[in-house]
Amino acid sequence: MSDSEITNAASAPEQDSQPQGNQDQTATKLDKPGGISFSIWPPTQRTRDAVINRLIETLSTPSVLSKRYGTMHSDEASSVARQIEEEAFAAAGGSASAEDDGIEILQAYSKEISKRMLDTVKARSTSASTVDSSASQTASSEVAPSPATEATSVAESDS
Repeated sequence: MSDSEITNAASAPEQDSQPQGNQDQTATKLDKPGGISFSIWPPTQRTRDAVINRLIETLSTPSVLSKRYGTMHSDEASSVARQIEEEAFAAAGGSASAEDDGIEILQAYSKEISKRMLDTVKARSTSASTVDSSASQTASSEVAPSPATEATSVAESDS
């Protein structure tokens, strides 16, 4: 991160740190010595949108993950990313207790996103390889004669 990005991030409007609309209003607030408070959970809609956009990028562009599991088309990655984020948000928020601080909930949210993303790409990769292997088996059985057919052909030509 460059100095200008750090400066811009530090001078971001305070409204970004406030919970929005339908988000949980029991946000953890941390008081600073100057009487300033901020909440780390729940994340703002802007933050959640940034997480979704990053997931879309990760799922649809070449990366270490895509080398192993393949990439998705942008539209598929978009719907999958939204689903992953919504499920992770609900799981992390649902597992939070009154004594949890926002950082612990945020860690749970992050872990849920990672876990769900990996589960999704693994499941997609497994189903794609199953389809590929059954298609290749079908194609090879149509092209190459089976051993029994080959033996019959050889026996007929010998007679």
